[in-house]
Amino acid sequence: MSFTDLGLSAPIQKAIAEKGYDTPSPIQAQAIPAVLAGKDVMAAAQTGTGKTAGFTLPILELLSKGEKARPNQARTLIITPTRELAAQIAENVEMYGKHLDLKSTVVFGGVKINPQMLRLRQGVDILVATPGRLLDLYNQNAVRFNQLEVLVLDEADRMLDMGFLRDIKKILSLLPKKRQTLLFSATFSPDIRELAKGIVNDPVEISISPKNTTAETVEQLIYPVDKNKKASLLTHLIKANDWRQVIVFMKTKHGANKLTKQLDASGIKAAAIHGNKSQGARTKALAQFKEGSINVLVATDIAARGIDIDQLPQVVNFELPNVPEDYVHRIGRTGRAGATGQAVSLVCADEIDLLNDVQHVIQSHLPREVVAGFEPVNALPESRKLRPLKAKKTKKIKWDKPEHKDGQRSGDNARGHKPTGKNRRHTGNSTKVNPYGNSSSNKTGKHHAKPSANK
Repeated sequence: MSFTDLGLSAPIQKAIAEKGYDTPSPIQAQAIPAVLAGKDVMAAAQTGTGKTAGFTLPILELLSKGEKARPNQARTLIITPTRELAAQIAENVEMYGKHLDLKSTVVFGGVKINPQMLRLRQGVDILVATPGRLLDLYNQNAVRFNQLEVLVLDEADRMLDMGFLRDIKKILSLLPKKRQTLLFSATFSPDIRELAKGIVNDPVEISISPKNTTAETVEQLIYPVDKNKKASLLTHLIKANDWRQVIVFMKTKHGANKLTKQLDASGIKAAAIHGNKSQGARTKALAQFKEGSINVLVATDIAARGIDIDQLPQVVNFELPNVPEDYVHRIGRTGRAGATGQAVSLVCADEIDLLNDVQHVIQSHLPREVVAGFEPVNALPESRKLRPLKAKKTKKIKWDKPEHKDGQRSGDNARGHKPTGKNRRHTGNSTKVNPYGNSSSNKTGKHHAKPSANK
């Protein structure tokens, strides 16, 4: 099969050909016809398999035949969890639609809102947005959805978890009931799948690979090492193997900054990218990494799903993630579109539980290799025996359930919402912030402050 067999118009096929693509990936081959047919879609495929083109190409085709967007209206809304991913999707929309007479724009927090309002004033055919900034723009009458035809939730598993549920519910309440809804993600857990069915209508379900599996093109390896030797080992690996382009994943912003300074001091050009960095600094760091002026990008999980680099050879887990599913998304930055890559994890003894959780999720034991000169004093314990994955209990969510009028909690997060005198555990609002910066609540139902810089 080629792209010419999928019913796409000549201008879109020209843009595809200019990128050197001629054969659609499996997710594209299945998703494009379904979207063109006007069906709702739930599609799951590994990171790096072309999901973005799977929905942008048919959306461009559909929009090219319809009525132009009126002032402050958006015909298609694509919602993503991170700024980097929003910018990446916007680039794809512009690239594939460059021979069409369509308007698109991207909006997210961390930058001035006025230029975004000005771009929306003329109306756009495709709007790519993070939830927080989108709601800000709506509240300032900068965007309306009377003309909306298509809604896309990209990285839908993250968008629909409890960290984003409240904002998504608010956005859904603003949209026309009659619309086409597309959910794309690398993974769909059972509870997220059930949640998703509340916002799609008789969807076409596409699954290219089993959930939470890692790409076969990625070689995975564990390096047991003491915690205080991790930075030295990483420096050794980069220099000994002449790694020219590597993403290193950390759990905290402070840790990312500290490691970046250590690498710089060792003569390795590095930059950190995380939620405390300004959008300008994040964009600059990513651009320098892509062009090769810096060799190492030290990132927290906020950036795990927004970095798209062709043929990235190396990913390092300096620390294993607290959420084991995030391991899949981290290493999915390499081995993309059929290319080979390597993902190594530096694991100390007190991370054995995190390692066991990761291996349970991917249903595979990862090979270990001790580096000479970095033998751990505290040996990494043996991995536990793999157990079959069990389906989790699904949380029932009523999408049309109204929010509290006081704006403090939605109905599904009302646990503990009583005066202090009646609930001794009630301590008021938490100051802990979701690392993606777009949500108002978390899985435990605690109310979170929402910093405007991360919308």
